[in-house]
Amino acid sequence: MGSNLFWHQQDVTKRARQLLHGHKSFVIWFTGLSGSGKSTIANKLDRSLYRKGISTYILDGDNIRIGLNNDLTFSQEDRAENIRRVGEVARLFVDAGIIVLATFVSPYRADREYVRKLMNKTEFIEVYVKCKMDTLKARDPKGLYKKAMNGEIENFTGISDPYEVPEKPDIVVDTSMMSASVCVKQIENFLFNNGYLK
Repeated sequence: MGSNLFWHQQDVTKRARQLLHGHKSFVIWFTGLSGSGKSTIANKLDRSLYRKGISTYILDGDNIRIGLNNDLTFSQEDRAENIRRVGEVARLFVDAGIIVLATFVSPYRADREYVRKLMNKTEFIEVYVKCKMDTLKARDPKGLYKKAMNGEIENFTGISDPYEVPEKPDIVVDTSMMSASVCVKQIENFLFNNGYLK
């Protein structure tokens, strides 16, 4: 398949698009168990950055599975393919000069590392959204933990499937102890203090 395909170089470069938007482009990858607060934090961060005139887009795990990846199951192989596709989409957004907020359980380190390697070294920020299992079970906004513990959901991360905690995440936010707003402030401080945003 690939032997007759050639990457088409575009006249407008990533750097030119970044200059147009007025900031660097990169991926903020939120990983953590279901219900930990990934989407909530990403939405609040998205709103805050939008108000500052910064171009962002959220790639949300459920939204992607409803559309682009609706042909995939939750087997380990399909989870890897889910993240591979999302990584390629995220890379295109970064090339377009957009900051991507990607919210995916992404339980396996190898899959997250695959996405990291698609980007330039400074274009992937891993945020581990940490949360105690007791809190997750009590919170359970979608009722998924209850179903998983009753055997109604197979391959549920944290219950019947493993979650590999990031070994060296760029940012750790603990939603068992911190509000979403405090988490957003921590992430924004990282972005400004490390030169991602001015």
